[in-house]
Amino acid sequence: MGRLQDKVAIITGGNSGIGRAIANRFGREGAFVYVVGRREADLADTVAEIGSRAMAIQADVTNLEELSKVYSQIAADGRKLDVVVANAGQVENRPITEADADHFDRIFNLNVRGAFFTVQKLLPLLTESASVIMVSSSLNVRGDAGLSVYNASKAAVRSLVKTFAIELMPRGVRVNTLSPGPVDTPIIESVTTTPKEAAAFREWAASQVPMGRMGQPQEVAAAALFLASDDSSFSTGTEIRVDGGHAELWAPK
Repeated sequence: MGRLQDKVAIITGGNSGIGRAIANRFGREGAFVYVVGRREADLADTVAEIGSRAMAIQADVTNLEELSKVYSQIAADGRKLDVVVANAGQVENRPITEADADHFDRIFNLNVRGAFFTVQKLLPLLTESASVIMVSSSLNVRGDAGLSVYNASKAAVRSLVKTFAIELMPRGVRVNTLSPGPVDTPIIESVTTTPKEAAAFREWAASQVPMGRMGQPQEVAAAALFLASDDSSFSTGTEIRVDGGHAELWAPK
């Protein structure tokens, strides 16, 4: 028996990186997993990895009509949700002088608005002991040049968790923050142009972490499993960092 045996989970941004690792781990632990994302091919690959206990739903969480369709699909399947992982997000580096309104809106629409309405739209489907996990970042307490908008968006997610936890407590629903640090995912290739540049980025990112390395998606998935399972039954409104000390400690030189 897995730690999520016969539970039903949904992961937004579940078609790549950290979300994909979480979806795979939940599937191995016995959950039926709804994998939500924008890219059809990646969704199909993720579901194929998990097997028959997974279903893809192609949707953009910044679009409220598409979120309503996600709700309708699960309701039509006759399922309730035991676990919600609001993971969809993006990062862009822009100094203050170059951060225009489009940049600001793009980051906040996905990282904050998308996370908020993902939870709100799915509330009628939550079981009485459901676990909601909102993915933030170790940067939610840091000041980093070029990341003012992104860091603020992840701090906003952390703030939402506090209020959600209080409001949903009478229903028995737990809400917690999961904050990864620098994690080695394929997104690095998408923000660099050559293998050499990607390798240099990974080396730099590892140098910023006190433990001296980047995290792996599977390590974040292990923490998500704890928050999703009954092992965290007395945890709500709190935060788990999987960051090698990135948020709170100085990296050794």
